Amino acid sequence: MTRARKLFIGRTLREVRLRERLTQAAFARRLGTSPSYLNQMENDQRPVSAAVLVGLADGFDVDIGALATSDGDRVLTDLIEAFADPFFGEQTPEPAELAMVARNAPVVARALLSAHRTLRRAEERLAGLDDTLERAGVRLESNPWDEVRDFFHYLDNHVDVLDRAAETLADTLGIDDDAQRKDERGDVIARFVEHLRVHHGVRTVIAPRREALTHERRLRRYDAEAATLTLDPVSPMPTRAFQLACQIALLEQGETIERIAADAGLRAADAEAVCRVGLANYFAGALLMPYERFRTAARELRHDLLQLADRFGTSEEQVAQRLSTLQRAGAAGTPFFFARVDRAGNITKRHSAAPLKFARYGSACPLWNVHRAFETPERIVRQLAETPDGVRYLCIAWTVVKRSGGFTEPVRRYAMALGCEIRHAADVVYADGLDTGQHGRFEPIGVSCRTCERPDCHQRAVPPIERTLLVDEHGRGVLPYRLGPAR
Repeated sequence: MTRARKLFIGRTLREVRLRERLTQAAFARRLGTSPSYLNQMENDQRPVSAAVLVGLADGFDVDIGALATSDGDRVLTDLIEAFADPFFGEQTPEPAELAMVARNAPVVARALLSAHRTLRRAEERLAGLDDTLERAGVRLESNPWDEVRDFFHYLDNHVDVLDRAAETLADTLGIDDDAQRKDERGDVIARFVEHLRVHHGVRTVIAPRREALTHERRLRRYDAEAATLTLDPVSPMPTRAFQLACQIALLEQGETIERIAADAGLRAADAEAVCRVGLANYFAGALLMPYERFRTAARELRHDLLQLADRFGTSEEQVAQRLSTLQRAGAAGTPFFFARVDRAGNITKRHSAAPLKFARYGSACPLWNVHRAFETPERIVRQLAETPDGVRYLCIAWTVVKRSGGFTEPVRRYAMALGCEIRHAADVVYADGLDTGQHGRFEPIGVSCRTCERPDCHQRAVPPIERTLLVDEHGRGVLPYRLGPAR
């Protein structure tokens, strides 16, 4: 039986009470609980009860559906994983203590996460430097990609102001589902090209094919002085449309993108530039797949990637990533997670509107079906999975091949992963034929070995940092140790 997740929302309770100018006693009466129990919930010493959640929804207009994946919960997950680092040794706070920090002092929590990221990056970089480089004073900086990933992570991968601007422009350009079907994709590209010409005086050209076979190949190159946008000659149509939409974003939403990136508080060198690119990409996806029409189509087609890609003239990867962004307040879609993994197991993209979190340090769980996708490149791999916290998921994975040109040119291969909580399975076509009930076979997966508490995992790479080890020198099982009690 699936275990219920404990929900700590002390900060939310306190904010609602202070907003309503109520004492704890008065607030407790309104919620149908005792002042002492309310006090414990406000201080994250007790999880919130179902009765209190109902009281918040009915009496104080609180969206309880958004609480389970709140910013505090995401920060708490990251804190638990960060403190699993061996660097902290035995100085590891209890989860309840970390919950209080995440919800009552979020600025402190993020500062701790930032400091830990800096430490980890410094350690990893120093491990590859010799004494000569060290004496030369090589400067160690934060990784801009990691900072920008975290920025989108804490926004639930949803940027509402850009989403709405893209939806408005799509309406203006007359881009709808029918206009983007496979046989009319060129029409969408033509509309983008004409829009750039009329509104920005930009001429769009296709690069000579010989450029695609050189190391200088560019999917998009904009020359502001010549007012010319050059596109790659061998890119598929969805990629060309996406690159045109990116350029439109930079020309029309430049000030908004600059402001969001500047306000993000990024510290790494070049992080703001990386963030601006990410925001332009976000706008491009929202322009090709306008929010409400895409959300409606996704529900109608039961999130069938092929059918959605065909309807909107996009790639399956673009569709999957867009599904992970549908978190508009009051009109949210099914909360999906999305990731892209290379053959070495590196997560090169990761977004999660679902409770599932990805490993920030180290490799992802080897039992996750995304690793099996490379073994069956011609089909979608399905998996019913359960994480250590008892949450169950429907996961699908498939491979994508990205060619660069001729026979001698390199080919990039990735595995894509998409999934949602099992409670949404009826809305997803990939659940058809699977036993998603209580007696279904759910495979155990985790986030990373260092934070996974499963004692009997046959694929464990390293022991969990919170457990002591029981080592029998005269015998062994599948692993050379057994897990003892918590440290």
